[in-house]
Amino acid sequence: MSQALKSDFQICEEIGRGRFGTVYRCFSPVTGHSFACKSIEKSLLLDSTDRECLDNEPKILQLLSGSPNILKIHKIYEDENFLHMVTDLCPNNDLYERVSTGPLSERAAANILVQLISAINHCHKMGVAHRDIKPDNILFDSQDRLKLADFGSAEWFVGCEGGLMSGVVGTPYYVAPEILMGKEYNEKVDVWSAGVILYIMLSGVPPFYGETPTETFQAVLRANLRFPTRNFRSVSPEAKDLLRKMICKDVSRRFSAEQVLRHQWVINGGETRSMAD
Repeated sequence: MSQALKSDFQICEEIGRGRFGTVYRCFSPVTGHSFACKSIEKSLLLDSTDRECLDNEPKILQLLSGSPNILKIHKIYEDENFLHMVTDLCPNNDLYERVSTGPLSERAAANILVQLISAINHCHKMGVAHRDIKPDNILFDSQDRLKLADFGSAEWFVGCEGGLMSGVVGTPYYVAPEILMGKEYNEKVDVWSAGVILYIMLSGVPPFYGETPTETFQAVLRANLRFPTRNFRSVSPEAKDLLRKMICKDVSRRFSAEQVLRHQWVINGGETRSMAD
């Protein structure tokens, strides 16, 4: 481990592990605050794509540092064998753990969605598409503030011709159909993924799924959005209206992040007319 890192921080217990490395809690004696340290082992990077992801993530996080809902990078240390990124510490359960226990109330779902879409909107204004929005990448700090993380698949779309990107990236349940079709696509792929997350938060189940990743991809490509009564009996028409506009196969009609923030259900914080009566 980098000597410069160890001179600035006390490395404490392991708090997570991924494909390329390990996350530790670390403590700064100077500030008295705890942080997370993501240590990436370079020997585990298998090809140029992995290396590019490693190079891009810190640059993108530094570019996006103005948003309170995006994981902040505080310091970077690099040596021959490792890259260490010191970031915000997010000790509370990630969104995957929160939704695995069942659906949330509309008010709780709206509180999470507004923070997530604010982060996505900030990314898009800065010319960045995240491209792998999923509950595992949505963390919460000690004050329960949402922090969007893991920008390894992110792309600067401002430098792309017509603002269009290419390449199959993402995670089966959450990926937009235009990515699976092998088409060029724009930043609205993030809005689709956020819509899928909202659907799961409100119903406890994903909108498109199969027994295998291939079956799930086929369901995503069909994009047959339904609201089964057993899962949506108590979900308001306003929430369903927003879901239709986010999980919309026609990209030209799909909402942008900014339009989501202006939707009445979001503005009202998930409070519907029937709830207010």
